Amino acid sequence: MLTVKDLVKHFPLKAGRFSSSEEKIHALNGVSFTLGKKKTLGIVGESGCGKSTLAKAILGIKPPDSGSVLLSPADTRMQYIFQDPYLSLDPKMQVKDIITEPMRAAGMITKREVAREAERLLELVGLPKDWGTKYPHEFSGGQRQRICIGRAISSRPGIVICDEPVSSLDVSIQSQILNLLLELQEKLEISYIFIAHNIAVVLYMSDIVSVMYAGYIVESAAPQELYANPMHPYTRLLLSVVPEIGKNKRIFEQKITGEVPDLIHIEPGCPFYSRCPVHSDKCRTAIPQLKPGEKEDHSCTCWLYQ
Repeated sequence: MLTVKDLVKHFPLKAGRFSSSEEKIHALNGVSFTLGKKKTLGIVGESGCGKSTLAKAILGIKPPDSGSVLLSPADTRMQYIFQDPYLSLDPKMQVKDIITEPMRAAGMITKREVAREAERLLELVGLPKDWGTKYPHEFSGGQRQRICIGRAISSRPGIVICDEPVSSLDVSIQSQILNLLLELQEKLEISYIFIAHNIAVVLYMSDIVSVMYAGYIVESAAPQELYANPMHPYTRLLLSVVPEIGKNKRIFEQKITGEVPDLIHIEPGCPFYSRCPVHSDKCRTAIPQLKPGEKEDHSCTCWLYQ
């Protein structure tokens, strides 16, 4: 349904209100992937790696500097679920107007149909259908996120981008929201791009997981394969901090040192070079392309596997 090819996005670095600079922050550095129908692509990485920039570039909120975003069919709708349900709902609007706003904007319903559609959508996301006349401040965080999900699916999108949709919620509520998303995907045949920094959540939700670091996708694989056979040293680092009850945690044999790379002055080699315990001289001078591994649909940008 979606093909993203060589997406690049750089942001000019402003030195001050009345000054300018030719330096740029390299947020995306040639990101490519495909997304199938009723599938979930999970994108995981630490803060600042480019996950949200990628989502906004796909939607055209922050158009990429180069690369392409192709939808099939071309009229496929895309919608967005924001990270913070408290900030993404207008406090002065009733829920029935919030949840049906995409439908009204697209001319899919009339004013007379708002109440009926709102009831249908509220029931779909697990809320009482007669709550449409309430305001956002009357709901808990988990209930607000259900309203945000209802708003996202109201216009019958083919693709929904979920940008950290549970990170601001209590742990006890997170699983409810994740399972709701899975139920809606099965019922409505939606494709998801699921963005998070919690790799355990991404593994649970996704059909394919892509690991991002410093504006690059460094590894992609099915969740079971990624968990059992992580290839890139950064993926191994992420998995080493996932808690496992009753099991010894997998950790690097060597200590992780170094700093996150400078996204303004990009070095020619692998962005993980300074923190990698297994780097070689070749890693300093060039970054490999995303190449397939031994298993199908498992690819990695690391010279160890080229």
